[in-house]
Amino acid sequence: MLHRNGIPVPALSSLKPSIPWSLHSETQEIGYADQYWRSLYYFNIYRLIIGGGLLLIAWELQFTHFGAYDRQLFLQAGIAHLVCSALSMVFVRLQAPGFNGQLTFQVIADIVLFSVMLYASGGLQSGLGVLLLVSLAGAGLISRGRLALFFASVATLSLLLQEAYASLTIHNYIAQYSQAGLLSMAYFAVAWSAYRLAKHTLASEQLARERGIDLAGMAQINQLVIQDLHEGILIIDKDGNIRQHNHYAEKLLGFSLASDKPQLSKLTDCAPELAGRLASWQNGEETYRDWLRLAHTNALVRLRFLPIQTGFRSGIVVFLEDMERVQSQLEQLKLAAVGRLTANIAHEIRNPLSAINHAAELLEEEQAENGINPRLVRIICDNTQRLNKIVQDVLQLNRRNAAKPDAIAVNAYLRKFLIEFCQVERIDGDLFVFDDAEQYVVRFDRDHLNQVLWNLCRNALRHCRRQQGSVRIVLSRSESGDAILLDVIDDGPGIDSLQVKQIFEPFFTTATGGTGLGLYITRELCENNRASIHYVEGSCGGHFRVIVKTIDNDES
Repeated sequence: MLHRNGIPVPALSSLKPSIPWSLHSETQEIGYADQYWRSLYYFNIYRLIIGGGLLLIAWELQFTHFGAYDRQLFLQAGIAHLVCSALSMVFVRLQAPGFNGQLTFQVIADIVLFSVMLYASGGLQSGLGVLLLVSLAGAGLISRGRLALFFASVATLSLLLQEAYASLTIHNYIAQYSQAGLLSMAYFAVAWSAYRLAKHTLASEQLARERGIDLAGMAQINQLVIQDLHEGILIIDKDGNIRQHNHYAEKLLGFSLASDKPQLSKLTDCAPELAGRLASWQNGEETYRDWLRLAHTNALVRLRFLPIQTGFRSGIVVFLEDMERVQSQLEQLKLAAVGRLTANIAHEIRNPLSAINHAAELLEEEQAENGINPRLVRIICDNTQRLNKIVQDVLQLNRRNAAKPDAIAVNAYLRKFLIEFCQVERIDGDLFVFDDAEQYVVRFDRDHLNQVLWNLCRNALRHCRRQQGSVRIVLSRSESGDAILLDVIDDGPGIDSLQVKQIFEPFFTTATGGTGLGLYITRELCENNRASIHYVEGSCGGHFRVIVKTIDNDES
C-alpha cells in the first residue's frame, strides 16, 4: 500500500487489469472488472450482426460470390457462427467460464468459421478475409493487447492452410499466396496497432485512476476543512441555487439544507434578506459589506462574497461570519485584560473608597452641628458602596476558584439559604415560596451554589412586586431523570425577548445600579460545576432555570 499526499493509495500493480498469457490457467482468471465483460458483450453483438448479415446476403442475393464454390457449406458455417455467437452471449451474461477462455473461443471460432466460408466462396477473391481484421482489432482492444499477436498468428496460419487446401481440392484454382501474404501482414499490422493502442489506453486508465484517487482525497480534505470552519459557507450558482454548504451555515440560517433532496434549495427561499444583499453586490453596490441580522435565527453575521470566476457564471461563494461569536471572543479578551488590570489596582481603588466612605459617615454624624444637608452625605455613601461592589465583582472574575463538587441535599440547603438571605436583605420571609415536596441530592460546590442562588434571588427580588409569594423556587426532576431543575420565578415584568440573548453577557444590565456581572458570574459558576443556566421565555414574569446533575441517594 502506497501513500499519496497522506491518502492511502493501492499499489500500481494492483491497479493494472490482469490478462494472463495462459489460455487455460484457472488460477489467473481473477480480477476482471465489469468493463471487460461489457466490452466482450458488445463484441458478441457485432459477431451476431456480421453472422446474421452474411447468412441473409447469401440466402437472398444470388449475384454475390458468397458460397460460390459450395453454397451449402457456406450456409452451414454461417449458421454455426450464428449459434456460437448466441451461446457466447449467454456465457458472457453468466460470466462463466473465465474471461480469457471465452475471448479465445470466440476469436478462434471466428477465424475457423470465416476460413471455412472463405473456402466455400472460392478463396480470397470473395473478400471475406477482410472481416477477420475487425475481429482481430476488437479482440486486441478487449484483451488490452496481450493476445492480439497470438490471434494474428492463428489467423495467418488458417489463411495459408485455406489457400493450400483450396489449391488441392478446387479444380482450376490458382492459389493467391501473394494476396494471402499481404492480408497476413495486414493481420499483424492491425494486431500490433491494437496492442499499442491498448497499452496506451491502459496507461491512461492507470493515470486517470491515480488522479481520481488524488482528487477524491483532496475533495475529502476540502470537505473536512470546510465543515470544521467556524464560518458559514454557501456556494451559489448563477441561477441562485445553493449548490454546497457547511453545517455552520445551516446553524446560522436556522434550518437544514438536506443534500439528498432531488431539487436544489433556492437562496431566496432560505434567506431572502441574504439574497437581496447578494443582488446588491452583483449590481456593484457597496451596502453588502454591512452587517446583516438573519430573520430565522436572529443571528448577526458579516457578509463576504467571492466570485469563483469573473462574470459570476461559475457561481459565488458566500461567507457568513458569526459576529456574536466574534463579539464573545472579544469580550473574553476584554475580561482577561480587565482582570489583570484590576488585580494590580484593586487596593489603590478600595483604599480611597474606604477613606471617602469613612469621611462621609463622620460628616453624617456632624450634620446636626454644622448644618450639612444629609441628602448629600447619603449620596456620597451610596456611590462609594456601589463603586466598592463593582470592584468586588470585577475581582471575582479574576479569582474564580476551581469547583470542588460535593453531594448536597438541596432541599435542606435551600431552606437554610432562604432564612439567611432574608435576614441579610432585611425582607419578610413570606415573600419567597419554596416547594420541597420531594427530596433531591445534587453534586455541586457549596460556595458556588450559594453564590448562584444569591445572585438569582437578588435579581428576582430587584424585579418582583415585593408581595407575599412574589418569588417562587421550584425543584423538579428532568424528563430524562438524570438532572434536577431549579427554577427561580418572580412576578415582575420579565425580560424583553430582544434582550434575552444578552442577559448573560458581562457588563450588560437593565438595572440602574447594576454592574452587569451577576448573571455572567452565575453562568460561569454553573459551567464550572457541569451545570447550565438559561432563561425560560413565555412565563408570566422572570424565570431562570438551573439544570444540575443529580446523584442517587446510595451514592450520597
